[in-house]
Amino acid sequence: MTDHPADASLPTHATVRVRLDLAYDGGGFSGWARQPGLRTVEGELTSALATVLRTDDLALTVAGRTDAGVHARAQVAHVDVPEAAWRALPGRSDRAPADALVSRLAGVLARDAGGPRGSGDLVVFAATEAPSGFDARFSATWRRYRYRVSDDVGTRDPVRRGAVLWHGRALDADAMASAATVLVGEHDFLSYCKPREGATTIRTLTSLDVTREGHGPDEGLVVVEVVADAFCHSMVRSLVAALLAVGEGRRPVGYPAEALAMRSRAAGVAVAPPHGLTLEAVGYPPDADLAARAQAARSLRTHAADD
Repeated sequence: MTDHPADASLPTHATVRVRLDLAYDGGGFSGWARQPGLRTVEGELTSALATVLRTDDLALTVAGRTDAGVHARAQVAHVDVPEAAWRALPGRSDRAPADALVSRLAGVLARDAGGPRGSGDLVVFAATEAPSGFDARFSATWRRYRYRVSDDVGTRDPVRRGAVLWHGRALDADAMASAATVLVGEHDFLSYCKPREGATTIRTLTSLDVTREGHGPDEGLVVVEVVADAFCHSMVRSLVAALLAVGEGRRPVGYPAEALAMRSRAAGVAVAPPHGLTLEAVGYPPDADLAARAQAARSLRTHAADD
């Protein structure tokens, strides 16, 4: 059993905290968060876990609660599993519980998707017993997103149309990159967020880069890559929308900075469509620093929502 420091968010009965690494195509989901009557990533994964573990006493915590239509290549979540259920996972096999969980989840998720094994739009590709102090949300030190845009018919791949925005006007990627530089650092991003009661809109952007890819699967695409400690609701897509307005010449290079300085939703920043956005990676500190990081982040953003 994994030991954890005392914390009101942890259950009091014997559990094993399990880190889940997963990926999904957001096109078929109404976002991460469970919602009555809607298909969500949290809802599907919780249901699959309940089937495999034979218990409904489960609650998922995720690194970034993605919006409807947003994808993830490397999402991270954790779940506290009753110790007895964890140890029972391998059955009569000699597999480790983590390996058994990944294998059995693959079968359940594929079946629920109505196709052969491995054909679903949600995949858990790793499960591990989390180190002491690990919290998928609050221990994270950074999240990295990429937003992909095709502004030329020659770069439009129908196979990837669900993950790339097909933009109807040519973009000046250099102008977009120039406009992005002043947004890096710690700022109040209220102009770029949909605020929620009790949640701060102060965030620290580590980087915000705009490039026209010269090779690889994204060749020819304009790619906006953003890294931050966390993101408030719709922040990434709002940043992209402001940069797109600069790239197509509707707004001057100084527009994103002017909107930031207003610190108000009255700045009128639009929100880019969700399907061009993908969560690419989540970063964590060394194991010895996990608990301290979680405590510090929790005190700052108890009710904050990550994009």
